[in-house]
Amino acid sequence: MASRPYKDFTVNDDFYRIRRLPPYVFAEVNAMKAAARAAGEDIVDLGMGNPDGAPAQHVIDKLCEVARDPNAHGYSASKGIKGLRKAQAGYYQRRFGVDLDPESEVVVTLGSKEGLANLAQAITAPGDVVLAPNPSYPIHTFGFIIAGATIRSVPTTPNDAYWESLDRAMAFTVPRPSILIVNYPSNPTAETVDLAFYERLVAWAKENKVWILSDLAYSELYYDDNPTVSILQVPGAKDVAVEFTSMSKTFSMAGWRVGFAVGNPRLIAALKRVKSYLDYGAFTPIQAAACAALNGPQDIVEKNRQLYRKRRDVLVESFARAGWDIPSPKASMFAWAPLPPALKHMGSLEFTKQLLIHAEVAVAPGVGYGEDGEGYVRIAMVENEQRLRQAARNVKRYLQSMGVNASAA
Repeated sequence: MASRPYKDFTVNDDFYRIRRLPPYVFAEVNAMKAAARAAGEDIVDLGMGNPDGAPAQHVIDKLCEVARDPNAHGYSASKGIKGLRKAQAGYYQRRFGVDLDPESEVVVTLGSKEGLANLAQAITAPGDVVLAPNPSYPIHTFGFIIAGATIRSVPTTPNDAYWESLDRAMAFTVPRPSILIVNYPSNPTAETVDLAFYERLVAWAKENKVWILSDLAYSELYYDDNPTVSILQVPGAKDVAVEFTSMSKTFSMAGWRVGFAVGNPRLIAALKRVKSYLDYGAFTPIQAAACAALNGPQDIVEKNRQLYRKRRDVLVESFARAGWDIPSPKASMFAWAPLPPALKHMGSLEFTKQLLIHAEVAVAPGVGYGEDGEGYVRIAMVENEQRLRQAARNVKRYLQSMGVNASAA
């Protein structure tokens, strides 16, 4: 019997996991941004959290040095080279006073995003319920949705409503949630927590038999002389928690894709096993250079902190004079900005489009981070102070054209 041509087969519109993903909210804005640039418009891009700096020179030098070694170009180790795992354990000891076993409690990831997504694959079964903040960085929800889980949202703001939401979730969700995602300093809201919050959270997780996955990607970008804390500083936290960090923002190494997961040995072992099937780790010279970043001079860490602090101050001050009051973030490289009251009716996506068209300023619509992000936009402090002031001038013209001024904003 002759086989039928492919076109005669009936196929689903999409594959199972693709069907579980909603349309990407940022795609339309990104397409508009690309078209504007192609037309020669000077877009001040405050949309994507893409650092504009470079790593320290000694880090680049180490990359080049090791890359010249003809023996450094084979497969690396999916869990990360031993020296880099030891360097990350050293960072946790210096910074947080936390002891980590480089063999059983540290794994190198291809950025924290990959680590979160692969841990989701490792520990999630279809139908499992995961508690994730809303609004939140998309991987905190969609990494688990892709893995087959169901998401129950909890607030991002760490107030009384947060704890009430956790308790309701455990009382009324079937099956009971097994994983909780936390991210402080938060992306996108820039909110922070103290050690007392984590102490209460660890006690809650133990009582309810819930794993905690903490995303600490912005650990070093704090601005009010109040250093961020790690959940692993809580005694016994490693019984229930793993924490993800990244070198992207701290060391201006976003494109290098180097991150870490540390903490609970069982979860770390699960992530290592999944990764062993999926990748061979980052290029060895990159890992060697990451060692140099963690073990060598730390000047760039303070330099970046001061850089983003100055940008924060310029952003808040200049946009306020333009007629748009933006709360000053305590940490991260983002400002979480409520829409100007007179334009709130637009919604965050339409406001973002109008700002791009009429002010040539790109921001990220809050609804892209979850339904509770509606009414806000995320502004990334990834342009220099001059460009931020240029953005403010453009915004002022746009707001005035819409009948909004400083006193009405």
